[in-house]
Amino acid sequence: MSNVLKPVPDQSTDRDDDFTRDDMLEVLSNQRRRFVIHYLKQNGDDASVSEITDRVASWEYGKEIDELTHRERKRVRNALRQFHLPKMADYGFIEFDSRQGTVELTETISHTNFYVDSLTDNSVPWGVYYLGLSLLSAICLAGVWLGIFPFDRFSPLLWGLFFVTTLSVSSVGHFYDNYYRMRLGARETPPEVTEK
Repeated sequence: MSNVLKPVPDQSTDRDDDFTRDDMLEVLSNQRRRFVIHYLKQNGDDASVSEITDRVASWEYGKEIDELTHRERKRVRNALRQFHLPKMADYGFIEFDSRQGTVELTETISHTNFYVDSLTDNSVPWGVYYLGLSLLSAICLAGVWLGIFPFDRFSPLLWGLFFVTTLSVSSVGHFYDNYYRMRLGARETPPEVTEK
């Protein structure tokens, strides 16, 4: 799990939610709670426990909602109602009405972006990617400086243009990956769920 952004302050809220880094990491340390936040951000910040249960169980078991068994739904629903939703409410992430069976993100959390670094399939961590890019750049610069073939075939200006272009394209890709793939609520499925 990667960095968690600080809440964006909203002047209209009555509560003075001041989440510490530990609070955020505690709530986000569990996949089911991340799934709840993702679902609520995708669906207007509020939903019934039943709707959340179906979607969380679907993501957890890798099945369509209509393929879930009663036992799978019950297992997720009980864990959500008895542990995860009350804990999220205690930390001020949601408002949970157990009698009505409704869940709603608090104002602060609905305006907060959470980024989850999840390596799926054969993904390469961005840190490793940039380390490789730096190593390649150092080798190329050393080759240009020493006048070694094929590095001496291009002017230092062209090599500089190559490095700036490569870094720019990588940065745009990294931004896209973080903002559209790793942010809870940005896609239809959470970052940890591999699409079929």
